[in-house]
Amino acid sequence: MAPTSSAVAGQLRQIVYYHLDNISYDNALFFAERLAANDPRSSESPYLLALCHFRLGDYQSAYEISKAVGYRGTNISCSYIFAQCCLVLEQYKDGIMALEKTKGLWSRKPSLGKHNAISRAQHPDAASIACLLGKLYRAYDDKKKAIANFEEALKSNPFMWDAFTALCDMGVTVRTSNIFKLNDILVESIGSDQQNGIQFDQKDSSATNPIETQPKKPSVRSAIFDANADPFDTQKYTSGSDILLGANMLGGQNDFMSKINAARSKTANSAIEFGVESMETPIANYNDSNIPRINYPLEPPQAPTRKTRNTQPVDPGLGEIPSKMGYRAGTKRTQRLQDRSQDDTLSESNPGLLRISAPTASGIERKRTVSGHLVQPRQQSEELGAPQRRSARINMHRGANVKANSGTSTVGASRELKKARPAISRNVRPNSSGSNVGRAVSGNRKPLEENGMDVDQAEAPRVKGIHPQPPAMKPVELESGKVEETLKFLLELLKKFGSGYFALSQYRCAEALAFYTSLPQVHQDTPWVLSQMGRAFYEQAAYADAEKCYRRLRILARTRLEDMEVYSTTLWFLKRETDLSFLAHELVELSWHSPQAWCAFGNAWSLARDHEQALRCFKRATQLNPKFAYAFTLQGHEHVANEEYEKALTAYRQAIGADRRHYNAYYGIGRVYEKLGNYDKAYIHFHSASIINPTNAVLICCIGNVLEKQRQIVQALQFFTKATELAPHAPQTRYKKARALLALNQLDEAQKELEILKTLAPDEATVHFLLGKLYKMLNDKGSAVRHFTIALNLDPKASQQIKEAIESLEDDDSFDDSMMV
Repeated sequence: MAPTSSAVAGQLRQIVYYHLDNISYDNALFFAERLAANDPRSSESPYLLALCHFRLGDYQSAYEISKAVGYRGTNISCSYIFAQCCLVLEQYKDGIMALEKTKGLWSRKPSLGKHNAISRAQHPDAASIACLLGKLYRAYDDKKKAIANFEEALKSNPFMWDAFTALCDMGVTVRTSNIFKLNDILVESIGSDQQNGIQFDQKDSSATNPIETQPKKPSVRSAIFDANADPFDTQKYTSGSDILLGANMLGGQNDFMSKINAARSKTANSAIEFGVESMETPIANYNDSNIPRINYPLEPPQAPTRKTRNTQPVDPGLGEIPSKMGYRAGTKRTQRLQDRSQDDTLSESNPGLLRISAPTASGIERKRTVSGHLVQPRQQSEELGAPQRRSARINMHRGANVKANSGTSTVGASRELKKARPAISRNVRPNSSGSNVGRAVSGNRKPLEENGMDVDQAEAPRVKGIHPQPPAMKPVELESGKVEETLKFLLELLKKFGSGYFALSQYRCAEALAFYTSLPQVHQDTPWVLSQMGRAFYEQAAYADAEKCYRRLRILARTRLEDMEVYSTTLWFLKRETDLSFLAHELVELSWHSPQAWCAFGNAWSLARDHEQALRCFKRATQLNPKFAYAFTLQGHEHVANEEYEKALTAYRQAIGADRRHYNAYYGIGRVYEKLGNYDKAYIHFHSASIINPTNAVLICCIGNVLEKQRQIVQALQFFTKATELAPHAPQTRYKKARALLALNQLDEAQKELEILKTLAPDEATVHFLLGKLYKMLNDKGSAVRHFTIALNLDPKASQQIKEAIESLEDDDSFDDSMMV
């Protein structure tokens, strides 16, 4: 009979996901088309088909395929991939409307903990969708809604790094301590999902087959962690033990029954062998109708039933759970309590017995009680079968406790069993399960081992407060604690990254460098951190330090293109023509279609004073990425060098259109207006740039220059003083401050500044010329002549002005700054 359409569609979905996970996008696309043809009415078919096209970079096809379903907002995954295509294709409004329609379907609980090697979240969660919606609103130029969505994404999941960087890039003031902090929702989502990834949910295991709950988990692994659960809750382990029973009875029932009727020595050896097989044999075909499923009642079954139960091997992880908890607990309890002291002493003197696993002990117990061949235990005048059952259970309990405390896996348990086999001989086994070990429930032992005996349900509450019980639940508590501890560590680390990134976005470069240098060394030597530190040094005009960071970055990541335009500009300021040319050729060979590579090429031509070639390179960069604001700015600088001011203004405005916070473009426009003599507009644009970057000394100095040219010397001096505080080692700012002080006839302050300036720039002719002017005003003609002569030697081109200044020493000329332009 032909398979149903739903069965074929389900198998095709698995094939598509298989190829997507293995990055075989062409194969995934082929089978996604088969799925769409087989199941055209399903909303998942267009989603998978669009996803395959999106992964292959065919955004237009993905947009068209997902548009019908995604635009309606009925399938959240399809709407999500549709919105992603809209973001790439600049169809921002369509993407916004599609995601807004799906708000009722958003999963408010983060799905961060659901992503591991064997599981995936079915749909994107609210954090991912809100972040994408924020990107769409930002591109749509709706800043208010973009900020709201980015904030919502970070509240739900503080690991949404791109939402945080988007807020910083938009100039929003954020508090990293309020963003990167642990919240209960995050701990619950990650902790519960990670625990479910390694063990079954204990709340659901009483009603649901754990194998059905986690079909991809092997039973051996689940058994390891189930061994740590409450051993006295029988309902939790009913279905799991039934499955193990059926799986092992298929291959070993007849052989086991023949061993039951054999001699005592053969029975003991076969029990050990069967115990090993029960641990090492994988579970197979649980749905087979031939597999018997037996649920044991609390009351003791009849003898034939006990005989059938002898074939049941206990899972290694479930070893500490007695199979008959209420059996013979009433009349023999007093006798057991009297025998505790002797039993404990002997059980401790035989440590090898503790290495017997639960399946082995269980097998020994049942064979002896059914067969009745163990005669030696009856030497203590006890009933047949009862001491043997107690000894077997206490051995089973101890083996499980040793395993739980040592944290070994199932494979490790089987190895322990193999090591214990040579030590358990035919002579030792009857004694270990007879009169001595049969009473291994001493009053000196902890109550957990007592509960390994046959007890009724009335004793179960007393077990919860017993000493060995906390180690049974310890792995789950440790796992939850480790999850919370790990999250705190990562969030603290992210707080440092975020604080550094936010400080740099506000151009507080020294603060950003302090955060980045406080990171662990392994993170400081990563390309991203080195790039951020290089940019911080660059913004401080510390070009030598920036060059060191970028050089280190190039060693670690030769193929990295991000921020290489800043590196090339750094080399331009350092006049490293050879290094800049080599970098440009390397980047172009690496990626011909990279705008960063063409910016580096343009900077190389600019340093060689070939402005036309530089302009071609910068225009090529803007063609490759019309949103690349820095390329427009560099293009405007070249137009200024060619004195093409209108073209420069156009380029700068295009840069502002690409990035509203690109202060370099405002600075460029201010320079153009300053050259054109329009000081009011120049002041406006310089001031706009300084609002974005309030720590840039050059911008502050430019504002002072404009005010000085407008004869507002007092206001100009304030800006020059602020610029000097921001950059105390910058000669240009200190020179302009000294010049303003001289103009205001504040000679003492001017002399202090010039003395510092002479130390910073001893070979600058303008500095010595200004010193000559100062000493002329102080009537120190000798010092004035000396500094005028030094200036003449340093700059022969200005000989005419310097000679006129020397000749006018006898005159009371007013302050002349013709040399200090």
